[in-house]
Amino acid sequence: MSGLNDILIEGYNPDKVAELERERQYDVWNDIAKAQQTERIVGEQLIGFETHRINDRKTLCGVVRIGKVKGLIPIDESGINPNDPYALNKFRALANMQIQFIILRYSMEADMFVASRKKARDLTAQITLSKIKEGYNIYCVVREVEKGHLIGDIGGIDVHVPAFELSYGWVDDLRAMYKHGDHIRVQVTEITDEKIKVSRKPLMENPFPECLSRYVPNGEYVGTVSGVQAYGIFVALEEGVDCLAQHLKFQSVEKGSKVLVRILRVETKGGNKIHAKIVRVMV
Repeated sequence: MSGLNDILIEGYNPDKVAELERERQYDVWNDIAKAQQTERIVGEQLIGFETHRINDRKTLCGVVRIGKVKGLIPIDESGINPNDPYALNKFRALANMQIQFIILRYSMEADMFVASRKKARDLTAQITLSKIKEGYNIYCVVREVEKGHLIGDIGGIDVHVPAFELSYGWVDDLRAMYKHGDHIRVQVTEITDEKIKVSRKPLMENPFPECLSRYVPNGEYVGTVSGVQAYGIFVALEEGVDCLAQHLKFQSVEKGSKVLVRILRVETKGGNKIHAKIVRVMV
């Protein structure tokens, strides 16, 4: 048997230790009370989920802790639309993440408090909107990733970022590039009453038009198939530079295949586009 109380220490008083523990717990409750009264945003890790009776009905709640005091964040206060068919999965995706919330009420007798992530996000969004403007650089934390777009958070505000705003080259599937919780540095490109648009491209080196001097019409170059679509085949010539070729009549290619392409033409108006023809599939 081992532990702090098993070692003989001259002058050791267990009552003093218990008093110190009570003081620490009192400090936690003092912090909780101040945070609730001032509506201060608190940040803690979401450590799990439990079902509790909130406002006379059973509700799924996220669990956080301040010291040893348990906090509950009902799904209605999670900032996620409870009517969303994927609400539960989106809520669970926050597990183990540092989240922000505002304490709504607390009970020392129940040793518990109830909090709202939604209210914290609304307040954070107001602060963000007061600071950002077009051209502002900010980190976007990824919340959801689909094949052709992702949803990110830029300070209490959800932004929809299509694949073409994340790369100069063809992006076949964003799910192979990003995951929930990733941080992407982006620039605010548009602010309206309806939405805020952001893009990673202004913070990246644009390979166009400088790269065009390396790919001349009728020249043939080795590339890698970066995507296969119904309307054609994308071939990566270098990072951020893809050409579009028609499907082969008697042969098919897969993503990752090495091919030899002939440059047919280059369009610089209305966006940089390189049209090509696959002349050989490399073995």
